[in-house]
Amino acid sequence: MDERSNKAPHVTIEVDDVLQVTGWNRRAERVLGVSADEAVGRPLGELVPVADEADAWARRLVTDSEEPEVLRIDRPAGELYFAAWWEVTREADGRVVGATLHGHDITAREREFRRRGVEAKMLEALLDNLEIVVCSIDKQGVFASQRGKALRTVGLSPGQFVGQDYFELFGGTPSGESTRRAMNGEPQVAELSEVYGVHWLSWGIPVEDSELSVITVSLDVTETKRNELELRARLDLIERQQQVIRELSTPIIEVWDGVLTLPIVGLIDTVRTAEIMDNLLQAVTSTRARFAILDLTGVEVVDTGTASHLIGMIQAIRLLGAEGVLTGIHPLIAQTIVSLGVDLSRVPVFGKLRDALTHCIARLGRSSRPRT
Repeated sequence: MDERSNKAPHVTIEVDDVLQVTGWNRRAERVLGVSADEAVGRPLGELVPVADEADAWARRLVTDSEEPEVLRIDRPAGELYFAAWWEVTREADGRVVGATLHGHDITAREREFRRRGVEAKMLEALLDNLEIVVCSIDKQGVFASQRGKALRTVGLSPGQFVGQDYFELFGGTPSGESTRRAMNGEPQVAELSEVYGVHWLSWGIPVEDSELSVITVSLDVTETKRNELELRARLDLIERQQQVIRELSTPIIEVWDGVLTLPIVGLIDTVRTAEIMDNLLQAVTSTRARFAILDLTGVEVVDTGTASHLIGMIQAIRLLGAEGVLTGIHPLIAQTIVSLGVDLSRVPVFGKLRDALTHCIARLGRSSRPRT
């Protein structure tokens, strides 16, 4: 191989009529990783094997190439994308006696093309299958492109707004203001708005481009919004039902003039006890009751914190000028109260509600008698 071929900026390989290498320039050494001394005399197909093609060079090196062909070359160091063209050498009688192969390593470029192709396919799949709309807007605020499956939901066609001013169409919506900020370089995340009767969750993404200013991505979340409203309605209903249940489970009854009874049923905790206390104290104040009977017949177990609240309730009733009375205490509750070391010597305690009522009515009768 002459010095001119050795200095060529591209791969140059010379072969004979049986496709054995007779010349191998310096660029071929660098690109293919084989020295000229190692390459000369060996078959071209062994040194430069075209992927998935047997006898690839024998089928190609019979006529001159018309334009470069991109070939994938398998080699130990990894695959190589090779843009190759060749000239066939003939005798005067037309017999092929060799060929000169030229080529460039385009691996980096080809991988980039393929990567972009994969990304384009991914974007295509997203646009065709997800309920989204993706738009690009130029620096003048004009639609440059508009794609996405969700366009069909609102009866629009791909590209229907291309060439129209974005802000003339949507400037008055929350997403319009969000897009304006994105055009000023501020990324916008998850702006919820309603357009064409559909709830959209939108993102505004500033882009660095000579023509485009921002990419908007809008996701149809109408179904999610509907589910959210239904869930809130159900939670409100449950809360109202729980309030009714709490009121029904702790009714405050004025059984006698000046005597209130509060039958407590079911499990009670610190929160429920606080509600009971608040309601009972208000009832004592509003009715000017003299006695408030707490009937615990329907309660079997309380923790120490709840027991403390019950005792505190009796003390609070006394501060309002009334007398608290306990009745129907379960043995386990009695043990809890004793474990707290509470002195109930000043609190009337009865086994049955009837006895507590008799006590209260009798006290009221004595206090109403005229002194002699």
